[in-house]
Amino acid sequence: MHLDRINMNLIRKIIFGLSLLPFIALGQTKDKPKDNWQNLDMQRDGVMGISTEKAYELLKGKKSNTVIVAVIDGGVDEQHEDLKPIIWKNTAEIAGNNKDDDKNGYVDDIYGWNFIGSSLGNVHHDNLEVVRLVRKLQDKYGSVVNSTPLTPQERKEFGQYKRMVTDFMTKLDNARRGYESLSVIRKTTNEIVSKLGTTNPTLKDFDKYKAANDLETRVLKVIKSEMKKQDYKAFKEDIDDTYKYYSSQINYHLNMDFDPRDSVKDNYTNAFERIYGNADIKGPDADHGTHVAGIIAAVRGNNVGINGVADNVRIMGVRTVPDGDERDKDVANAIRYAVDNGAKVINMSFGKGYSWNKAAVDSAVKYAASKDVLLVHAAGNDGKNTDKDVNFPNKIYGEILPKERSMPDFLTPPAMQGPQGPYARRVPNAPRIDEPEDPRFSLPKAENWIEVGASSWKNNGDLVATFSNYGKKTVDVFAPGVHINSTMPDSKYKPLEGTSMASPVVAGLAALIRSYYPSLTAVQVKEIIVKSVTKVSQKVKVSEEGSSKKVRLDEISVSGGVVNAYNAIQMASHMSNASL
Repeated sequence: MHLDRINMNLIRKIIFGLSLLPFIALGQTKDKPKDNWQNLDMQRDGVMGISTEKAYELLKGKKSNTVIVAVIDGGVDEQHEDLKPIIWKNTAEIAGNNKDDDKNGYVDDIYGWNFIGSSLGNVHHDNLEVVRLVRKLQDKYGSVVNSTPLTPQERKEFGQYKRMVTDFMTKLDNARRGYESLSVIRKTTNEIVSKLGTTNPTLKDFDKYKAANDLETRVLKVIKSEMKKQDYKAFKEDIDDTYKYYSSQINYHLNMDFDPRDSVKDNYTNAFERIYGNADIKGPDADHGTHVAGIIAAVRGNNVGINGVADNVRIMGVRTVPDGDERDKDVANAIRYAVDNGAKVINMSFGKGYSWNKAAVDSAVKYAASKDVLLVHAAGNDGKNTDKDVNFPNKIYGEILPKERSMPDFLTPPAMQGPQGPYARRVPNAPRIDEPEDPRFSLPKAENWIEVGASSWKNNGDLVATFSNYGKKTVDVFAPGVHINSTMPDSKYKPLEGTSMASPVVAGLAALIRSYYPSLTAVQVKEIIVKSVTKVSQKVKVSEEGSSKKVRLDEISVSGGVVNAYNAIQMASHMSNASL
Protein backbone atom coordinates (compact mmCIF):
# COMPACT_ATOMS: atom_id res chain seq x y z
CA MET A 1 0.00 0.00 0.00
CA HIS A 2 1.18 3.51 -0.69
CA LEU A 3 3.06 5.15 2.12
CA ASP A 4 1.80 8.69 1.77
CA ARG A 5 -0.27 10.09 4.57
CA ILE A 6 -3.87 11.13 4.13
CA ASN A 7 -4.33 14.87 3.69
CA MET A 8 -6.11 15.57 6.95
CA ASN A 9 -5.73 17.68 10.05
CA LEU A 10 -5.50 15.81 13.29
CA ILE A 11 -8.86 15.92 15.10
CA ARG A 12 -9.08 14.27 18.49
CA LYS A 13 -12.59 15.03 19.49
CA ILE A 14 -15.61 13.03 20.41
CA ILE A 15 -18.58 14.14 18.37
CA PHE A 16 -22.13 12.84 18.62
CA GLY A 17 -20.89 10.11 20.94
CA LEU A 18 -18.77 8.68 18.12
CA SER A 19 -15.00 8.55 18.40
CA LEU A 20 -13.35 10.10 15.36
CA LEU A 21 -10.37 8.25 14.05
CA PRO A 22 -7.28 10.38 13.45
CA PHE A 23 -7.23 12.65 10.46
CA ILE A 24 -3.57 12.87 9.54
CA ALA A 25 -2.12 16.29 8.80
CA LEU A 26 -0.48 17.03 5.48
CA GLY A 27 0.69 20.37 6.61
CA GLN A 28 -1.96 22.69 5.24
CA THR A 29 -1.22 25.01 8.09
CA LYS A 30 0.39 28.41 8.47
CA ASP A 31 3.61 26.63 9.37
CA LYS A 32 4.98 25.97 5.87
CA PRO A 33 8.51 25.66 4.51
CA LYS A 34 10.04 27.51 1.59
CA ASP A 35 9.23 26.37 -1.93
CA ASN A 36 11.49 23.57 -3.17
CA TRP A 37 12.75 23.20 0.39
CA GLN A 38 13.80 19.58 -0.06
CA ASN A 39 16.49 20.73 -2.53
CA LEU A 40 17.72 23.69 -0.47
CA ASP A 41 20.63 24.02 1.94
CA MET A 42 20.62 24.52 5.71
CA GLN A 43 23.37 27.14 5.82
CA ARG A 44 22.18 29.13 2.82
CA ASP A 45 18.43 28.77 3.08
CA GLY A 46 17.70 27.91 6.71
CA VAL A 47 15.87 24.65 5.96
CA MET A 48 17.08 21.08 6.35
CA GLY A 49 16.99 20.17 2.66
CA ILE A 50 19.51 17.94 0.92
CA SER A 51 21.53 20.75 -0.75
CA THR A 52 20.66 19.67 -4.30
CA GLU A 53 20.95 23.15 -5.78
CA LYS A 54 24.33 23.58 -4.12
CA ALA A 55 25.45 20.19 -5.46
CA TYR A 56 24.82 21.27 -9.03
CA GLU A 57 27.49 23.94 -8.58
CA LEU A 58 29.99 21.10 -8.32
CA LEU A 59 28.64 19.52 -11.50
CA LYS A 60 28.81 22.55 -13.80
CA GLY A 61 30.44 21.65 -17.09
CA LYS A 62 30.41 17.91 -16.35
CA LYS A 63 28.81 15.47 -18.74
CA SER A 64 26.17 13.06 -17.55
CA ASN A 65 24.64 9.82 -18.76
CA THR A 66 20.91 9.23 -18.82
CA VAL A 67 19.76 6.96 -15.97
CA ILE A 68 16.49 5.04 -16.03
CA VAL A 69 14.59 5.16 -12.74
CA ALA A 70 11.65 2.80 -12.32
CA VAL A 71 8.73 4.01 -10.21
CA ILE A 72 6.93 0.95 -8.90
CA ASP A 73 3.70 2.51 -7.73
CA GLY A 74 0.01 3.03 -8.38
CA GLY A 75 0.45 4.75 -11.73
CA VAL A 76 2.31 7.63 -13.42
CA ASP A 77 0.74 10.26 -15.68
CA GLU A 78 3.14 10.12 -18.60
CA GLN A 79 1.51 13.19 -20.20
CA HIS A 80 2.12 15.57 -17.28
CA GLU A 81 3.63 18.86 -18.48
CA ASP A 82 6.61 18.59 -16.12
CA LEU A 83 7.19 14.86 -16.69
CA LYS A 84 6.48 14.21 -20.36
CA PRO A 85 10.03 15.11 -21.53
CA ILE A 86 11.63 12.69 -19.05
CA ILE A 87 9.31 9.67 -19.35
CA TRP A 88 11.11 6.52 -20.50
CA LYS A 89 10.18 5.33 -23.97
CA ASN A 90 10.79 1.80 -25.20
CA THR A 91 12.10 2.63 -28.67
CA ALA A 92 12.12 -1.04 -29.65
CA GLU A 93 8.33 -1.18 -29.37
CA ILE A 94 5.84 0.24 -31.88
CA ALA A 95 2.94 1.90 -30.07
CA GLY A 96 -0.55 0.60 -30.60
CA ASN A 97 0.14 -2.25 -33.01
CA ASN A 98 -0.80 -4.88 -30.43
CA LYS A 99 2.47 -6.74 -31.03
CA ASP A 100 5.43 -7.55 -28.84
CA ASP A 101 7.94 -5.93 -31.18
CA ASP A 102 10.95 -6.24 -28.89
CA LYS A 103 10.08 -9.82 -27.88
CA ASN A 104 10.32 -9.09 -24.15
CA GLY A 105 6.93 -10.67 -23.52
CA TYR A 106 5.06 -7.42 -22.95
CA VAL A 107 2.88 -6.05 -25.74
CA ASP A 108 3.07 -2.31 -26.49
CA ASP A 109 5.06 -1.51 -23.33
CA ILE A 110 6.01 1.95 -24.54
CA TYR A 111 6.34 3.71 -21.17
CA GLY A 112 6.50 0.72 -18.81
CA TRP A 113 4.06 -1.94 -17.68
CA ASN A 114 0.98 -2.48 -15.51
CA PHE A 115 0.89 -5.74 -13.54
CA ILE A 116 -2.58 -5.08 -12.12
CA GLY A 117 -4.54 -4.87 -15.32
CA SER A 118 -5.50 -6.83 -18.42
CA SER A 119 -7.56 -6.48 -21.58
CA LEU A 120 -10.56 -6.34 -19.25
CA GLY A 121 -9.31 -3.12 -17.65
CA ASN A 122 -7.39 -2.15 -14.52
CA VAL A 123 -7.61 -3.09 -10.86
CA HIS A 124 -8.34 0.06 -8.90
CA HIS A 125 -9.17 -1.25 -5.42
CA ASP A 126 -7.98 -4.38 -3.65
CA ASN A 127 -8.08 -5.97 -0.21
CA LEU A 128 -5.58 -5.55 2.56
CA GLU A 129 -3.28 -8.58 2.74
CA VAL A 130 -4.77 -9.61 6.06
CA VAL A 131 -8.16 -10.04 4.37
CA ARG A 132 -6.66 -12.19 1.63
CA LEU A 133 -4.89 -14.36 4.19
CA VAL A 134 -7.94 -14.80 6.40
CA ARG A 135 -9.96 -15.72 3.33
CA LYS A 136 -7.28 -18.25 2.35
CA LEU A 137 -7.27 -19.96 5.76
CA GLN A 138 -10.87 -19.68 6.94
CA ASP A 139 -12.04 -22.91 5.31
CA LYS A 140 -9.32 -24.81 7.16
CA TYR A 141 -9.45 -23.04 10.52
CA GLY A 142 -12.77 -21.22 10.66
CA SER A 143 -14.47 -23.99 12.69
CA VAL A 144 -11.40 -25.03 14.68
CA VAL A 145 -11.41 -24.56 18.46
CA ASN A 146 -8.53 -24.78 20.90
CA SER A 147 -9.32 -28.44 21.69
CA THR A 148 -9.31 -29.53 18.02
CA PRO A 149 -6.46 -32.01 17.33
CA LEU A 150 -3.83 -30.29 15.18
CA THR A 151 -0.26 -30.98 14.19
CA PRO A 152 2.37 -28.64 15.65
CA GLN A 153 2.58 -26.79 12.33
CA GLU A 154 -1.19 -26.53 12.10
CA ARG A 155 -1.31 -25.26 15.69
CA LYS A 156 1.07 -22.43 14.74
CA GLU A 157 -0.99 -21.62 11.69
CA PHE A 158 -4.18 -21.67 13.72
CA GLY A 159 -2.71 -19.27 16.27
CA GLN A 160 -1.67 -16.94 13.49
CA TYR A 161 -5.08 -17.23 11.89
CA LYS A 162 -6.75 -16.14 15.14
CA ARG A 163 -4.45 -13.12 15.39
CA MET A 164 -5.22 -12.19 11.80
CA VAL A 165 -8.97 -12.47 12.44
CA THR A 166 -8.59 -10.18 15.46
CA ASP A 167 -6.60 -7.74 13.36
CA PHE A 168 -9.22 -7.80 10.62
CA MET A 169 -12.14 -7.28 13.01
CA THR A 170 -10.36 -4.38 14.72
CA LYS A 171 -9.73 -2.68 11.39
CA LEU A 172 -13.29 -3.22 10.26
CA ASP A 173 -14.72 -1.83 13.49
CA ASN A 174 -12.49 1.25 13.24
CA ALA A 175 -13.48 1.78 9.62
CA ARG A 176 -17.18 1.58 10.41
CA ARG A 177 -16.91 4.05 13.28
CA GLY A 178 -14.84 6.39 11.15
CA TYR A 179 -17.33 6.19 8.30
CA GLU A 180 -20.25 6.95 10.61
CA SER A 181 -18.46 9.93 12.13
CA LEU A 182 -17.39 11.37 8.79
CA SER A 183 -20.86 10.87 7.34
CA VAL A 184 -22.38 13.00 10.07
CA ILE A 185 -19.70 15.71 9.85
CA ARG A 186 -19.93 15.85 6.06
CA LYS A 187 -23.72 15.99 5.99
CA THR A 188 -23.96 18.63 8.72
CA THR A 189 -21.22 20.76 7.17
CA ASN A 190 -23.03 20.73 3.83
CA GLU A 191 -26.29 21.75 5.54
CA ILE A 192 -24.60 24.68 7.32
CA VAL A 193 -22.95 25.88 4.12
CA SER A 194 -26.26 25.65 2.29
CA LYS A 195 -27.87 27.88 4.92
CA LEU A 196 -25.02 30.37 4.57
CA GLY A 197 -25.90 30.73 0.91
CA THR A 198 -22.36 30.70 -0.43
CA THR A 199 -20.22 27.94 -1.92
CA ASN A 200 -17.00 29.35 -0.51
CA PRO A 201 -17.67 30.61 3.04
CA THR A 202 -15.01 32.30 5.12
CA LEU A 203 -14.17 31.91 8.78
CA LYS A 204 -16.12 35.12 9.43
CA ASP A 205 -19.19 33.56 7.82
CA PHE A 206 -19.00 30.61 10.19
CA ASP A 207 -18.37 32.91 13.18
CA LYS A 208 -21.62 34.76 12.41
CA TYR A 209 -23.65 31.59 11.92
CA LYS A 210 -25.98 30.62 14.78
CA ALA A 211 -26.10 26.86 15.28
CA ALA A 212 -29.58 25.37 15.06
CA ASN A 213 -28.85 22.49 17.44
CA ASP A 214 -26.15 20.78 19.47
CA LEU A 215 -25.01 18.80 16.45
CA GLU A 216 -24.30 21.94 14.46
CA THR A 217 -22.55 23.46 17.48
CA ARG A 218 -20.12 20.55 17.59
CA VAL A 219 -19.47 20.54 13.86
CA LEU A 220 -19.00 24.32 13.83
CA LYS A 221 -16.33 23.95 16.47
CA VAL A 222 -14.42 21.54 14.20
CA ILE A 223 -14.90 23.75 11.12
CA LYS A 224 -13.72 26.94 12.79
CA SER A 225 -10.75 25.23 14.37
CA GLU A 226 -9.59 23.89 11.02
CA MET A 227 -10.33 27.07 9.06
CA LYS A 228 -7.83 28.95 11.19
CA LYS A 229 -5.26 26.83 9.31
CA GLN A 230 -6.77 26.51 5.84
CA ASP A 231 -9.58 27.83 3.66
CA TYR A 232 -12.97 26.18 3.22
CA LYS A 233 -12.06 24.59 -0.10
CA ALA A 234 -9.13 22.75 1.46
CA PHE A 235 -11.19 21.79 4.52
CA LYS A 236 -13.97 20.37 2.34
CA GLU A 237 -11.42 18.43 0.30
CA ASP A 238 -10.07 16.94 3.52
CA ILE A 239 -13.53 15.88 4.67
CA ASP A 240 -14.48 14.44 1.29
CA ASP A 241 -11.17 12.59 0.90
CA THR A 242 -11.45 10.99 4.32
CA TYR A 243 -15.07 10.04 3.73
CA LYS A 244 -13.97 8.40 0.48
CA TYR A 245 -11.15 6.63 2.32
CA TYR A 246 -13.45 5.06 4.91
CA SER A 247 -15.88 4.10 2.17
CA SER A 248 -13.05 2.31 0.37
CA GLN A 249 -12.05 0.55 3.57
CA ILE A 250 -15.52 -0.87 4.08
CA ASN A 251 -16.34 -1.61 0.44
CA TYR A 252 -12.97 -2.90 -0.75
CA HIS A 253 -10.00 -3.12 1.63
CA LEU A 254 -11.85 -4.98 4.39
CA ASN A 255 -14.61 -6.60 2.35
CA MET A 256 -14.24 -10.40 2.49
CA ASP A 257 -16.57 -10.76 -0.49
CA PHE A 258 -14.52 -8.47 -2.73
CA ASP A 259 -11.66 -9.96 -4.76
CA PRO A 260 -10.73 -8.22 -8.03
CA ARG A 261 -7.93 -10.57 -9.03
CA ASP A 262 -9.94 -12.40 -11.68
CA SER A 263 -9.81 -9.26 -13.82
CA VAL A 264 -6.01 -9.55 -14.09
CA LYS A 265 -6.40 -12.91 -15.86
CA ASP A 266 -3.23 -14.43 -14.40
CA ASN A 267 -2.77 -17.70 -12.53
CA TYR A 268 -2.37 -16.12 -9.12
CA THR A 269 -1.24 -19.39 -7.51
CA ASN A 270 1.79 -19.46 -9.81
CA ALA A 271 4.31 -17.06 -8.32
CA PHE A 272 6.71 -17.76 -11.20
CA GLU A 273 4.31 -16.51 -13.86
CA ARG A 274 5.80 -13.42 -15.49
CA ILE A 275 3.72 -12.41 -18.49
CA TYR A 276 0.39 -10.78 -17.62
CA GLY A 277 -0.99 -7.24 -17.30
CA ASN A 278 -1.33 -4.40 -19.80
CA ALA A 279 0.56 -1.33 -21.01
CA ASP A 280 -1.46 1.32 -19.14
CA ILE A 281 1.03 2.81 -16.66
CA LYS A 282 -1.35 5.54 -15.50
CA GLY A 283 -4.36 3.50 -14.44
CA PRO A 284 -7.43 4.86 -12.65
CA ASP A 285 -5.58 6.69 -9.87
CA ALA A 286 -2.10 7.99 -10.61
CA ASP A 287 -1.88 10.62 -7.86
CA HIS A 288 0.72 8.88 -5.74
CA GLY A 289 3.03 7.61 -8.46
CA THR A 290 2.93 10.88 -10.38
CA HIS A 291 3.87 12.76 -7.21
CA VAL A 292 6.77 10.37 -6.59
CA ALA A 293 8.01 10.70 -10.18
CA GLY A 294 8.07 14.49 -9.95
CA ILE A 295 10.15 14.47 -6.79
CA ILE A 296 12.73 12.31 -8.54
CA ALA A 297 13.03 14.07 -11.86
CA ALA A 298 10.49 16.76 -12.78
CA VAL A 299 12.22 18.85 -15.45
CA ARG A 300 14.62 21.30 -13.85
CA GLY A 301 14.89 24.93 -14.91
CA ASN A 302 11.97 24.96 -17.36
CA ASN A 303 9.99 27.58 -15.39
CA VAL A 304 7.16 25.05 -15.17
CA GLY A 305 5.99 23.43 -11.96
CA ILE A 306 8.78 22.12 -9.77
CA ASN A 307 12.39 20.97 -9.90
CA GLY A 308 13.14 17.29 -9.43
CA VAL A 309 16.36 16.13 -7.79
CA ALA A 310 17.98 14.51 -10.86
CA ASP A 311 18.55 16.30 -14.16
CA ASN A 312 19.18 13.46 -16.63
CA VAL A 313 16.68 10.74 -15.87
CA ARG A 314 14.02 8.75 -17.66
CA ILE A 315 11.09 7.65 -15.50
CA MET A 316 9.78 4.14 -16.18
CA GLY A 317 6.29 3.57 -14.80
CA VAL A 318 5.56 0.10 -13.41
CA ARG A 319 2.01 0.03 -12.07
CA THR A 320 1.80 -2.48 -9.23
CA VAL A 321 0.13 -0.86 -6.22
CA PRO A 322 -3.69 -0.65 -6.04
CA ASP A 323 -5.87 1.22 -3.57
CA GLY A 324 -5.27 -1.52 -1.03
CA ASP A 325 -2.29 -3.78 -0.40
CA GLU A 326 0.08 -4.66 -3.22
CA ARG A 327 0.63 -8.36 -3.94
CA ASP A 328 4.05 -9.99 -3.62
CA LYS A 329 3.85 -11.68 -7.00
CA ASP A 330 3.29 -8.32 -8.69
CA VAL A 331 6.07 -6.61 -6.72
CA ALA A 332 8.54 -9.35 -7.67
CA ASN A 333 7.57 -9.12 -11.34
CA ALA A 334 7.73 -5.32 -11.28
CA ILE A 335 11.30 -5.43 -9.99
CA ARG A 336 12.31 -7.96 -12.65
CA TYR A 337 10.62 -5.98 -15.42
CA ALA A 338 12.40 -2.78 -14.38
CA VAL A 339 15.77 -4.53 -14.21
CA ASP A 340 15.36 -6.28 -17.56
CA ASN A 341 14.42 -3.02 -19.26
CA GLY A 342 17.38 -1.01 -18.10
CA ALA A 343 16.47 0.65 -14.79
CA LYS A 344 19.49 1.33 -12.59
CA VAL A 345 17.47 2.77 -9.68
CA ILE A 346 14.06 1.54 -8.51
CA ASN A 347 11.84 3.56 -6.17
CA MET A 348 9.39 1.62 -3.99
CA SER A 349 7.10 3.86 -1.94
CA PHE A 350 4.78 1.17 -0.62
CA GLY A 351 4.59 -1.44 2.11
CA LYS A 352 2.34 -3.62 4.25
CA GLY A 353 2.17 -5.57 7.47
CA TYR A 354 1.91 -9.11 6.07
CA SER A 355 3.73 -11.00 3.34
CA TRP A 356 2.03 -13.69 1.25
CA ASN A 357 5.16 -14.86 -0.56
CA LYS A 358 8.28 -13.18 0.74
CA ALA A 359 10.50 -15.66 -1.10
CA ALA A 360 9.28 -14.37 -4.48
CA VAL A 361 10.21 -10.79 -3.57
CA ASP A 362 13.54 -11.87 -2.09
CA SER A 363 14.38 -13.64 -5.34
CA ALA A 364 13.62 -10.51 -7.36
CA VAL A 365 15.72 -8.35 -5.03
CA LYS A 366 18.66 -10.75 -5.48
CA TYR A 367 18.14 -10.57 -9.24
CA ALA A 368 18.33 -6.78 -9.07
CA ALA A 369 21.52 -7.04 -7.03
CA SER A 370 23.05 -9.35 -9.65
CA LYS A 371 22.34 -6.71 -12.30
CA ASP A 372 23.77 -3.81 -10.26
CA VAL A 373 20.41 -2.12 -9.62
CA LEU A 374 19.78 0.00 -6.52
CA LEU A 375 16.46 -0.35 -4.67
CA VAL A 376 15.14 2.58 -2.61
CA HIS A 377 12.26 1.86 -0.24
CA ALA A 378 10.06 3.96 2.05
CA ALA A 379 10.27 2.91 5.69
CA GLY A 380 6.57 3.39 6.55
CA ASN A 381 4.44 5.90 8.39
CA ASP A 382 3.48 4.36 11.70
CA GLY A 383 6.05 6.14 13.87
CA LYS A 384 7.34 2.71 14.89
CA ASN A 385 10.74 1.16 15.52
CA THR A 386 11.13 -1.33 12.66
CA ASP A 387 14.00 -2.99 14.49
CA LYS A 388 11.18 -4.42 16.59
CA ASP A 389 8.12 -4.28 14.33
CA VAL A 390 8.36 -6.04 11.00
CA ASN A 391 7.10 -4.53 7.76
CA PHE A 392 7.28 -5.72 4.18
CA PRO A 393 9.06 -5.68 1.82
CA ASN A 394 12.41 -5.37 3.55
CA LYS A 395 16.09 -5.88 2.85
CA ILE A 396 16.49 -9.01 4.99
CA TYR A 397 16.46 -12.24 3.04
CA GLY A 398 14.56 -15.31 4.15
CA GLU A 399 12.70 -16.11 7.35
CA ILE A 400 12.78 -13.08 9.63
CA LEU A 401 11.24 -14.49 12.79
CA PRO A 402 12.77 -16.36 15.71
CA LYS A 403 12.74 -20.07 14.96
CA GLU A 404 10.26 -20.81 17.71
CA ARG A 405 7.76 -18.65 15.83
CA SER A 406 8.76 -19.66 12.31
CA MET A 407 5.99 -20.35 9.83
CA PRO A 408 5.32 -20.22 6.10
CA ASP A 409 6.00 -16.91 4.38
CA PHE A 410 2.34 -16.18 3.85
CA LEU A 411 1.79 -16.35 7.60
CA THR A 412 4.50 -13.90 8.55
CA PRO A 413 3.10 -11.75 11.37
CA PRO A 414 1.92 -8.20 10.85
CA ALA A 415 3.93 -5.15 11.58
CA MET A 416 2.51 -2.66 14.01
CA GLN A 417 2.30 -0.76 10.76
CA GLY A 418 0.30 2.44 10.69
CA PRO A 419 -1.02 4.64 8.00
CA GLN A 420 0.30 3.40 4.67
CA GLY A 421 -1.29 5.88 2.44
CA PRO A 422 -4.16 6.89 4.70
CA TYR A 423 -4.69 3.41 6.05
CA ALA A 424 -4.35 2.97 9.80
CA ARG A 425 -3.34 -0.58 10.53
CA ARG A 426 -2.66 -1.13 14.18
CA VAL A 427 -2.56 -4.70 15.43
CA PRO A 428 -3.36 -5.15 19.12
CA ASN A 429 -0.93 -7.48 20.88
CA ALA A 430 1.02 -8.24 17.71
CA PRO A 431 4.13 -10.36 18.29
CA ARG A 432 7.12 -8.13 18.84
CA ILE A 433 10.70 -8.92 17.99
CA ASP A 434 13.18 -7.58 20.50
CA GLU A 435 16.94 -7.67 20.61
CA PRO A 436 19.11 -9.39 21.64
CA GLU A 437 17.05 -12.52 20.88
CA ASP A 438 16.09 -11.38 17.41
CA PRO A 439 18.08 -13.54 14.97
CA ARG A 440 17.02 -11.74 11.80
CA PHE A 441 19.88 -9.26 11.98
CA SER A 442 22.34 -12.12 11.55
CA LEU A 443 20.62 -13.16 8.32
CA PRO A 444 21.95 -12.03 4.94
CA LYS A 445 20.52 -8.80 3.60
CA ALA A 446 20.36 -6.93 0.32
CA GLU A 447 23.34 -4.59 0.05
CA ASN A 448 21.67 -2.86 -2.91
CA TRP A 449 18.73 -1.64 -0.75
CA ILE A 450 18.29 1.74 0.97
CA GLU A 451 15.52 2.13 3.56
CA VAL A 452 14.38 5.74 3.99
CA GLY A 453 12.70 7.54 6.87
CA ALA A 454 11.13 11.00 6.60
CA SER A 455 12.43 14.29 7.98
CA SER A 456 11.06 17.84 8.11
CA TRP A 457 12.66 21.17 7.27
CA LYS A 458 13.16 22.05 10.94
CA ASN A 459 16.66 21.62 12.31
CA ASN A 460 15.49 21.08 15.87
CA GLY A 461 13.81 18.40 17.96
CA ASP A 462 11.05 18.13 15.36
CA LEU A 463 13.47 17.15 12.58
CA VAL A 464 12.14 13.59 12.28
CA ALA A 465 8.60 13.51 10.92
CA THR A 466 6.17 12.44 13.64
CA PHE A 467 4.76 9.70 11.41
CA SER A 468 8.05 8.23 10.20
CA ASN A 469 9.19 4.74 11.10
CA TYR A 470 12.76 4.46 12.32
CA GLY A 471 15.28 1.81 13.30
CA LYS A 472 18.96 1.74 14.22
CA LYS A 473 19.48 -1.33 12.03
CA THR A 474 16.55 -1.22 9.62
CA VAL A 475 16.35 2.43 8.49
CA ASP A 476 19.43 3.65 6.64
CA VAL A 477 18.85 7.38 6.22
CA PHE A 478 16.33 10.17 6.62
CA ALA A 479 15.27 12.49 3.82
CA PRO A 480 12.72 15.29 3.36
CA GLY A 481 9.19 13.93 3.51
CA VAL A 482 7.02 16.70 4.99
CA HIS A 483 5.05 19.15 2.83
CA ILE A 484 6.73 18.15 -0.42
CA ASN A 485 5.15 19.87 -3.42
CA SER A 486 5.18 17.78 -6.57
CA THR A 487 3.39 16.74 -9.72
CA MET A 488 -0.16 15.39 -9.82
CA PRO A 489 -2.15 13.99 -12.77
CA ASP A 490 -3.47 16.34 -15.45
CA SER A 491 -0.53 18.74 -15.06
CA LYS A 492 -1.47 19.76 -11.54
CA TYR A 493 0.68 20.13 -8.41
CA LYS A 494 0.06 19.45 -4.74
CA PRO A 495 2.02 19.06 -1.50
CA LEU A 496 1.93 15.65 0.19
CA GLU A 497 3.88 14.07 2.99
CA GLY A 498 5.08 10.63 4.02
CA THR A 499 8.06 8.36 3.75
CA SER A 500 6.60 7.89 0.26
CA MET A 501 7.95 11.35 -0.51
CA ALA A 502 11.28 10.84 1.28
CA SER A 503 12.13 7.71 -0.70
CA PRO A 504 12.06 9.41 -4.14
CA VAL A 505 14.27 12.20 -2.80
CA VAL A 506 16.88 9.52 -2.18
CA ALA A 507 16.11 7.74 -5.45
CA GLY A 508 16.67 11.05 -7.24
CA LEU A 509 19.98 11.51 -5.46
CA ALA A 510 21.04 7.97 -6.38
CA ALA A 511 20.17 8.65 -10.01
CA LEU A 512 22.12 11.92 -9.92
CA ILE A 513 25.22 10.10 -8.67
CA ARG A 514 24.86 7.27 -11.20
CA SER A 515 24.35 9.79 -13.98
CA TYR A 516 27.53 11.77 -13.39
CA TYR A 517 29.65 8.91 -12.03
CA PRO A 518 28.50 5.87 -14.02
CA SER A 519 31.46 3.71 -13.01
CA LEU A 520 30.15 3.49 -9.44
CA THR A 521 28.20 0.36 -8.53
CA ALA A 522 24.84 0.26 -6.79
CA VAL A 523 26.53 -0.80 -3.55
CA GLN A 524 29.04 2.06 -3.83
CA VAL A 525 26.23 4.55 -4.46
CA LYS A 526 24.43 3.32 -1.37
CA GLU A 527 27.65 3.61 0.64
CA ILE A 528 28.12 7.19 -0.56
CA ILE A 529 24.56 8.21 0.32
CA VAL A 530 24.77 6.66 3.77
CA LYS A 531 28.22 8.02 4.64
CA SER A 532 27.69 11.56 3.29
CA VAL A 533 24.65 12.46 5.40
CA THR A 534 24.32 15.67 7.35
CA LYS A 535 24.82 14.81 11.00
CA VAL A 536 22.83 16.75 13.59
CA SER A 537 23.91 17.49 17.11
CA GLN A 538 20.53 17.87 18.78
CA LYS A 539 18.30 15.06 19.92
CA VAL A 540 15.04 14.52 18.06
CA LYS A 541 11.60 13.42 19.19
CA VAL A 542 10.20 10.01 18.33
CA SER A 543 7.32 7.99 19.70
CA GLU A 544 7.81 4.63 21.37
CA GLU A 545 5.20 2.56 23.18
CA GLY A 546 2.76 5.46 23.00
CA SER A 547 5.02 8.03 24.61
CA SER A 548 7.48 10.56 23.25
CA LYS A 549 11.21 10.38 23.86
CA LYS A 550 14.30 12.20 22.62
CA VAL A 551 17.08 10.32 20.86
CA ARG A 552 20.08 10.93 18.65
CA LEU A 553 19.68 10.18 14.95
CA ASP A 554 22.40 7.53 15.18
CA GLU A 555 20.17 5.71 17.68
CA ILE A 556 17.33 5.43 15.17
CA SER A 557 19.11 4.95 11.84
CA VAL A 558 22.21 3.35 10.36
CA SER A 559 23.68 6.64 9.11
CA GLY A 560 22.59 8.95 11.90
CA GLY A 561 21.74 11.73 9.48
CA VAL A 562 19.79 13.35 6.65
CA VAL A 563 20.96 12.74 3.08
CA ASN A 564 23.03 15.51 1.54
CA ALA A 565 23.54 15.79 -2.22
CA TYR A 566 26.46 18.23 -1.98
CA ASN A 567 28.42 15.93 0.31
CA ALA A 568 27.45 12.90 -1.77
CA ILE A 569 28.68 14.41 -5.03
CA GLN A 570 32.00 15.32 -3.41
CA MET A 571 32.40 11.78 -2.10
CA ALA A 572 31.31 10.26 -5.42
CA SER A 573 33.94 12.31 -7.23
CA HIS A 574 36.69 11.11 -4.90
CA MET A 575 35.55 7.48 -5.05
CA SER A 576 35.21 7.55 -8.82
CA ASN A 577 38.67 9.06 -9.29
CA ALA A 578 40.19 6.55 -6.89
CA SER A 579 38.86 3.68 -8.97
CA LEU A 580 40.45 4.95 -12.20
